Amino acid sequence: MTSELASPGTRLRRLLAEPQPTPLMGAHDGLSARIAAEAGFPALWASGLCMSTTLGVRDSDEASWSDLLGLVMRVVEAADLPVLVDGDTGYGNFNTARTFTARAERIGAAGVCFEDKVFPKMNSFFGDSHALVPVDEFSGMIRACRDILRDPEFVIVARTEAFVADAGAEEALRRTEAYRKAGADAVFIHSRSESVDEIAQFMEIWHDRLPVVIAPTTFYRTPPEVFANLGISAVIWANQSLRSAVAAMRRACRVLRTEGPVALEEEIAPLDVVFRLMDYKGLTTDQERYRA
Repeated sequence: MTSELASPGTRLRRLLAEPQPTPLMGAHDGLSARIAAEAGFPALWASGLCMSTTLGVRDSDEASWSDLLGLVMRVVEAADLPVLVDGDTGYGNFNTARTFTARAERIGAAGVCFEDKVFPKMNSFFGDSHALVPVDEFSGMIRACRDILRDPEFVIVARTEAFVADAGAEEALRRTEAYRKAGADAVFIHSRSESVDEIAQFMEIWHDRLPVVIAPTTFYRTPPEVFANLGISAVIWANQSLRSAVAAMRRACRVLRTEGPVALEEEIAPLDVVFRLMDYKGLTTDQERYRA
């Protein structure tokens, strides 16, 4: 099957099987998806933090999963790239998780990722309240999501927060091995350490049982070759696009308010760039093509 005909899940699986780590760029709406595609990223991460923030609420399950899937649909439609969707904790239990999974698959996502924290969750980089759900409960959720799929190639990623909860590498291994047996296609090992040491500890005992996904938000100084040498399959740059946008918008508002539009204009994207990203030229071409 050619890549043009391959399902989104198949395309994502192929990327996870590449010999070098595949970079996934965080996207939170159609515009951020188009910009990531233009930059050459091969796949996208529909970030729960970033989508929640875009909606003006906190990443603590304040947005409904239907709200988030509305944004996921925009991400999927805006870029011809496989999209891995951040499904947080599954929004309650196996039933809400499998419903979320079925709808994510239906709108064209390539896969979903669920984390093994108690619902409602708090963003992993804030505070210290990060209780983990029982392994059997989370494993059952994975099985339910696997059973609901239409496309067996759709990717289910099981994310453990064992390091975030200070439970250690052995607990991370115990959990991810159970999730593998339950039907996960890849595991996401999350860490908020400023070094890659926790990830390295896990990789030493994991032995390539499934592809491993990471998000080096706090250990971004790690050279890319280290991830490759560890055997990482995918690296998610989960929130850099949103944080860049926040910084730029804050500055634009401040400059416009205090110095005026002339001081701002040279710093911001010309409208021509916006029109190119959104393919206004293509619309004009189609108008001529379909003119009565």
